[in-house]
Amino acid sequence: MNIYIVYDSEGGHTAALAEAIAQGASAVPEANVFLRSVEEADVYELPKMDAIIWGCPGHFGTVSSGLKQWIDKLGYLWAQGRLIDKIGAVFCTTATEHGGLESTLLNLITPMLHQGMIIVGLPGNLPDNATYGSYYGVGVTCPIDSTEPISEQGRRLGTALGERVASVTGGFLK
Repeated sequence: MNIYIVYDSEGGHTAALAEAIAQGASAVPEANVFLRSVEEADVYELPKMDAIIWGCPGHFGTVSSGLKQWIDKLGYLWAQGRLIDKIGAVFCTTATEHGGLESTLLNLITPMLHQGMIIVGLPGNLPDNATYGSYYGVGVTCPIDSTEPISEQGRRLGTALGERVASVTGGFLK
C-alpha cells in the first residue's frame, strides 16, 4: 500500500512530526511511505496513493499558506473524483497550548471531505492520547523555548497516527 505524507514546516517542528508519522506508517508490513515537503510534493502522484496524510503549523487556528496553496491545486482531482475513498489523516503543530490545534486540524480535514476521502483520527484509548485529546489527527504544542523540535509524547502520538493510518488502509484494501 502507498501512503503519501505532505507537510509544510517553518521551524522544523512539523517536519519532525511528519517524520514520526512516517516512522509509524513504515512499521506496518507492506507500507510504502512517501514523505514530501510542500515544495517537493506532486499532486499528480496522489491518485496512485492509498492513503494521504497532510499537515502544517497552525497559523491563527487555520492552515498555513504553504499547505493551503498546495491543497488548492487539487481541484482537477476533485472534478474527476480521483481521491474518493482514499484514507486521509491530518496533523499540525502550534507554539502555544491554546494556539488553535483543534481548529487547524478541522480545517485540514475539510478539503479531504470535499474530495470524498475517509478520515482516520487518533482514538482516546491510546495512553499518550487519553488525556492529551488529539482526536482529529495529531496536533502537538511545540513551545518556542524548547530545545527539541517536538516532545517525546508528540513523537509517540505521531508514530501512533502513522501506524493507525497504515493499519486501517491495509484492512480497507483487503
